[in-house]
Amino acid sequence: MPAVKTNHYTEEQEQAARFAKALAHPVRIAILQLLNNQTCCYHGNMAEELPIAKSTLSQHLNELKDAELIQGNITSPTVRYCINRDKWNLAIRLLSGILPPNLEPNVAIVVNPEQLINK
Repeated sequence: MPAVKTNHYTEEQEQAARFAKALAHPVRIAILQLLNNQTCCYHGNMAEELPIAKSTLSQHLNELKDAELIQGNITSPTVRYCINRDKWNLAIRLLSGILPPNLEPNVAIVVNPEQLINK
């Protein structure tokens, strides 16, 4: 009889890992940044912005879509993509909770590097 596989990870750990995998490529980060600067974007427009082949772009879009970080609406013959804000907010919460800050006393986290310039 085959061994029964038990899951030793929480649902949140599994979801955080899916988000991390989807974010683990610079092209996907560039796609998210491009989409964040627009309400939505068509596949063809992204292909003009990013220095990669359309087929490669499609593969990266599928990774982000599988993780539900983006959503696509098909309006034949094109597909329009936008960021799934609910999942993005969940990703931020889960990923920031992986390792809480372990800071020395009197050490600050700089969220915005511009804060350093203005002081």
